[in-house]
Amino acid sequence: MQTDEARRRALAARLKRVEGQVRGIQKLVAGSDDCEKVAQQLAAARKALDRAFFEAIACMMEQELGGELGALERYTRLLAKYG
Repeated sequence: MQTDEARRRALAARLKRVEGQVRGIQKLVAGSDDCEKVAQQLAAARKALDRAFFEAIACMMEQELGGELGALERYTRLLAKYG
């Protein structure tokens, strides 16, 4: 099981990647690129941000429920994996 510090580092890294994606989208828009490219990149950035959100929710659930293992761990991992 990951430590809280490892989880924070992973979330920070994920958010930095999302930030890079958003900057790339800004360049596409400024460069008058094809709308389909812009939409595709927006969808990718949104999915990456959703994934970060679900990782944070999984962490919150584990903290709120006292770190009980078993069903809780399975549910939070599934939420983080497929969210």
